[in-house]
Amino acid sequence: MKRWSSLLCAFPFFLVPFILTSDVQAQSRSGHQVVSIKAGMTSDHSGGHANEGIEISTDEGADSEFIHHVIGLCDVLIGLAELGYAWQYPLLLWTRLVFPSIVGVTGVFLLVWSHQEAWPLGSLGFGETFFGQDREIVEHKFYGVLAVAMAFCEALRRSGKVRHPAWAAPLILLTLACALLLFVHSHGNHPASERIEFHHAVLGTVGVGAALSKAIASWMPGASRQFVKWAEVAWAGSVILFGLLLLVYSEQS
Repeated sequence: MKRWSSLLCAFPFFLVPFILTSDVQAQSRSGHQVVSIKAGMTSDHSGGHANEGIEISTDEGADSEFIHHVIGLCDVLIGLAELGYAWQYPLLLWTRLVFPSIVGVTGVFLLVWSHQEAWPLGSLGFGETFFGQDREIVEHKFYGVLAVAMAFCEALRRSGKVRHPAWAAPLILLTLACALLLFVHSHGNHPASERIEFHHAVLGTVGVGAALSKAIASWMPGASRQFVKWAEVAWAGSVILFGLLLLVYSEQS
């Protein structure tokens, strides 16, 4: 019974990305078609007939910012849960699973919702999406794959299915890989590309710091308990900072 109670308490965390996306509409600034990002029917102000299927937003910049903000909010929630763990507050058992749960949901969200012209929503097939020439699409989908893999490994580790310290490697190495990719991540010929690249470089720096902090906390057996605790606090703080930086992300030139 306690197990089910804990899962019910955790349920709102799992729903965060879906609550945020359920009723949001993307409206182009030029006054063109208003498009809902939910599956169903589309309509325009000219009285044209409705079309069935998945709607694709007419404002790609707004969609991109929205995705960054959703993931940023999820990162802040993750960081707060990790901070409670680092300070060793008397938290409910399910809080250990906040990280893999939200990371897994955001990974799937990124895989599905980033670049609506790509697989699985758009006209681009699986091969064109993951192995095509559009570097931005490939990188965003790849981030989704890394997040899902990270979530799976952390779910095993935090649920006690695996206990060897080596199982901390996927979290540390995938965090480091994601951070390093941000230094070379491209948004193509975007008018605000320089500012976006600078923002991503700051994100990458914070991500590298997060990975190193987690590595110190996980792989320094000779360190004092207090030192490990502060390394965990640094990890949690980096995750929160990463999320806050995503929340202020903008593609406005």
